[in-house]
Amino acid sequence: MSVAILEFHERSVPFGALVCAQLGGLGAEVEKVARKDINPKDPPLLVVKANGARFEGAATCLRYFARAGSMKSKLFVDENPVDACQVDQWIDWSVVMKPGQGLPELLKKINEFLSTRDFLVGGGLTLADVAVWGTLASMPLWENKLKKDKSLSSLVKWYEACSAIPEFAAVVAESKAKKGGATGADGKKQKEKSVGSFDIKLVGAEKGKVVTRFPPEPSGYLHIGHAKASLMNQYFAKHYEGKMILRFDDTNPSKEKDEFVENILHDLKSLEIHPDETTYTSDHFPKMLVLAEKMIKKGMLYADDTPVEKMREERMEGIDSVRRNRPVEENLKVFKEMQQGTEEGQKHCIRVKLDMQNLNKALRDPVCFRCNLTPHHRTGTTYKVYPTYDFACPYVDSAEGVTHSLRTIEYKDREAQFKWILKLQQEVEPSLPNVNIWEFSRLNMVNTVMSKRKLQWFVDTGRVSSWTDPRFPTVQGLLRRGLTVPALRDFILQQGASKNTTNQEWDKLWTLNKKLIDPVCGRHTAVVADKRVPVDLVNGPAEPEVEIVLRHRKNPATGKKALTKTNRILIDQEDAKAVAKGEEVTFMSWGNCFIDDVKTDASGEVVGLVGRLNPGGDVKATKLKLTWLPDIQDNLDLNLVYYDHIITKKKIEEGDKIEDLVNPDSKKEVAAIGDSNCRNLQKGEIIQLERKGYFIVDEAYLNDKKPMVLNHIPDGRQK
Repeated sequence: MSVAILEFHERSVPFGALVCAQLGGLGAEVEKVARKDINPKDPPLLVVKANGARFEGAATCLRYFARAGSMKSKLFVDENPVDACQVDQWIDWSVVMKPGQGLPELLKKINEFLSTRDFLVGGGLTLADVAVWGTLASMPLWENKLKKDKSLSSLVKWYEACSAIPEFAAVVAESKAKKGGATGADGKKQKEKSVGSFDIKLVGAEKGKVVTRFPPEPSGYLHIGHAKASLMNQYFAKHYEGKMILRFDDTNPSKEKDEFVENILHDLKSLEIHPDETTYTSDHFPKMLVLAEKMIKKGMLYADDTPVEKMREERMEGIDSVRRNRPVEENLKVFKEMQQGTEEGQKHCIRVKLDMQNLNKALRDPVCFRCNLTPHHRTGTTYKVYPTYDFACPYVDSAEGVTHSLRTIEYKDREAQFKWILKLQQEVEPSLPNVNIWEFSRLNMVNTVMSKRKLQWFVDTGRVSSWTDPRFPTVQGLLRRGLTVPALRDFILQQGASKNTTNQEWDKLWTLNKKLIDPVCGRHTAVVADKRVPVDLVNGPAEPEVEIVLRHRKNPATGKKALTKTNRILIDQEDAKAVAKGEEVTFMSWGNCFIDDVKTDASGEVVGLVGRLNPGGDVKATKLKLTWLPDIQDNLDLNLVYYDHIITKKKIEEGDKIEDLVNPDSKKEVAAIGDSNCRNLQKGEIIQLERKGYFIVDEAYLNDKKPMVLNHIPDGRQK
């Protein structure tokens, strides 16, 4: 649930306040309401849910999130009174930075101030940077004109560096996605044809009265398809200023666990989806049992003990069950046996009497109650009989006041069933309101499975480590592989609300992700452990020399790292094989070097190189630009993990056996040696290993006995 509501005009986004919320770990706790029906000049309004406190103004909202979040002391620089006052002064200036005669002069002063420093106050990011950046980001004049002024180069460089920080980039990306391709904080337009449309009018929708619901079954973790469904329900609820219900459809105790409930809640929070209400289908079990008894008495339901296979055959052929016209008293007696879980009761199910000859087979007397003696994750052994989804869904949707039930297109044939069953339920309980149904396309991805049953099979057979395995299409699996939440949300929003089902390639998603991570991730170096080749530099430093450099040459916000230069360095075997004796090469972040000797063994493998540094060499003149590591004890062991698709076929077809499609080579591990700066990396941090690609820290450094684990992040390029 959200802890605060931030309301603002859609064209006056309070970027600074939203970034503060992200920096303080509150991004997922803030409900953002972008409105059209207020004056764009009205200040943003913050409402704290705990006590109803209301605050107005961009600077006030910014200060609140900074104080409420986890980075209060860092953003305010509380330990230094002089710096703290400077932060306050910059915040005051950010408020008066408005288009007008005085703005160009003020920006020139800030530009001059930034010509000798990376941040506005002290040596790191503070609330001063967030406030000023936020004001500029929300100013069309800055984006469209002033940012192009070459006389403001230092200010622009600082602005771009801030924009590349993950929390800043996430806010910008979300703003872009919500505008559906309109100008965002970087002043650029999205290509309209790559962005799907959610601009669809729901039948019978009224402002303030729309209620949607997202009803996951707690029998697995959320995957990318669920993410689309949840985002769509949230979108329409907010668009019509209504509410969204999160309902756990817990009608099958054999599959459901508290573990799945907890992780679904975790994933929705990660996706910044905040339901207005959380319910469980099991909350309605008592009323549904009473409802079923009333419907049996009216001859709408009947008890059937026809064997499963024969029942399936009769439904296919449109043949009435011999139990279809069973006396009401007998049906009631059997239903009571089912509720008690007796041997006789367990032989039966309860079916809805619809139309066994209907061409729509979903209407051929579907099962609505079954016995199950497995303890329920919430109700324990209280119940022995449970409603099916087909019976429970229309009732609970109606009982909870859902106005619009959004369902994927594969349920199209069941729409008539939904309406028919609800109509019968309404005859017994006339107070139940109608529910509108709207279908949208299911999000299908190539070379994977979305079925929770099939995903569970991969887990149970040990082909993956868990539901969070980076090869899985689950939200947690994708995040563990290095996908960012802004990229995932952007990708889903680009799919729009179309009813056309397609199989999406993964490349587009990973390309979106790369655009977000590349400007903000630190650069590090590694060589393959068993293929490393020493290079002796005859004129290299006699003792190791340490130079402090930026982790990302174009982004000071990523911090700094130690670059150690020694007279013996290590490079990859592949690079060593590409070097010719006498060739001049460039060692990245150092300079040029002549290779005087190439030593090989009997198999042709390079075992060593000898070189001479050429400090005056022209970097542009060399063909080979090589990464390298100093040959020192401070280097640490890495385990680089590369993942591939879990199945070999793009689209699973009817008749395919999943075990025949498993990719036996979907995981590859490579032992490597990384630079000493990797010791400081935290779990979940994304980096680039230069010339090797992007990686996310899966297991951080603990000690020298166990290597760090880095998962490779796809970049969208075809193999």
